[in-house]
Amino acid sequence: MNTVRKIINDPVYGFITIDHPLILQIISHPYYQRLRNIHQMAFAYLVYPGAVHSRLHHSLGAYHLMCTALAEIKGKGIEITPEEELGAKLAILLHDIGHGPFSHALESEVIAGVHHETLSLLFMERLNQEFNGALDTAIAIFTNKHPKYFLHQLISGQLDMDRLDYLIRDSFFTGVAEGVVGYDRIIKMLTVKDNQLMVEEKGIYSIEKFLVSRRLMYVQVYLHKTVIGAEMMLIKVIRRAKELIAGGVTLMAASPAFNFFLHQPPGSIFTPDQLDTFCQLDDHDIMTSVKNWMAHPDKILSLLCRSITERKLYKTTLQNEPFSHATVAEKTLSLATSLGLTAQETGYFVFTGEASITTYNVDDERINILFKNGAVKDISQVDNALISRNIESTIKKYYICYWRH
Repeated sequence: MNTVRKIINDPVYGFITIDHPLILQIISHPYYQRLRNIHQMAFAYLVYPGAVHSRLHHSLGAYHLMCTALAEIKGKGIEITPEEELGAKLAILLHDIGHGPFSHALESEVIAGVHHETLSLLFMERLNQEFNGALDTAIAIFTNKHPKYFLHQLISGQLDMDRLDYLIRDSFFTGVAEGVVGYDRIIKMLTVKDNQLMVEEKGIYSIEKFLVSRRLMYVQVYLHKTVIGAEMMLIKVIRRAKELIAGGVTLMAASPAFNFFLHQPPGSIFTPDQLDTFCQLDDHDIMTSVKNWMAHPDKILSLLCRSITERKLYKTTLQNEPFSHATVAEKTLSLATSLGLTAQETGYFVFTGEASITTYNVDDERINILFKNGAVKDISQVDNALISRNIESTIKKYYICYWRH
């Protein structure tokens, strides 16, 4: 019998129960505790002051939703063994453990070419060794090598517990009401047929609300112009630091771990033996370095770092069409003159880019609706659905960022 039972008070769901000794050991592990110091929404707190929740908050929330979903599915007669149940809970708990500082914002900057899911798997494999194979099932579910496909869908899919929690949690902490969804009803409507996760017919409108809310959160929060500008400014800081180091300029980061990755030669390949060094990285390493570099003699680096610290961010404009070369050239010339920089150096202070989001991609992963007569339809093909025509459309925005002086 398991005698371990801990409760965690979560501001979104209330009490979250930890009732297995292995789960408690994983939560207590330094690899996992590191997530306390990584913002879930990167620099969004510069726009939405309440958005200071961490990756640890999110992973615990996703774990809670997984516990609820598994109980609901088992209650409908779907067989899930205790081993599979534990594996699914561990997989969702650790699904984001590979995130680096500032989450997605710096994903390809601190360590180039390594996706956070790759690092998450490396962490899970390392923990599996430490716990003598206790995470075998969790890894099989996470990598979609377990025969019960619906368990993987709960980890990674259009209606997984990851997406459900971050939508609910990000809405809660930003105060953006458009992101609020009836997660409890959605979970109540989950079922399994032919090894596939499905939603009962009664849940159609709850799913549509979920998809609409997700779309609105991207428009209002994730693709907010100032959020884009703030995160791009941090990216430019990292790129300038690496450029200076490559040019032989002395530049030290605030921690040995960040210093190690900052000084890796271009084209270096991340190896598993660097995992413990990566584990030492969090948002504090980056922001302390930024504060230190405010006094660096390089004009570009110091100005960017001071701008972040004092929240004097890029002016960012979004539009539906690409910006003209004339617009970029005009702003480049103006800033080059006022800052005393070359046209190439001014690229740190004026640039364009694009951002896009697809709410629902049927080629990626479907949300299947199970009707009372046994028929199965994709949510985008349901008759008289509220948003069937627009559900697959992509939102694409072009942006220009430029420094205001």
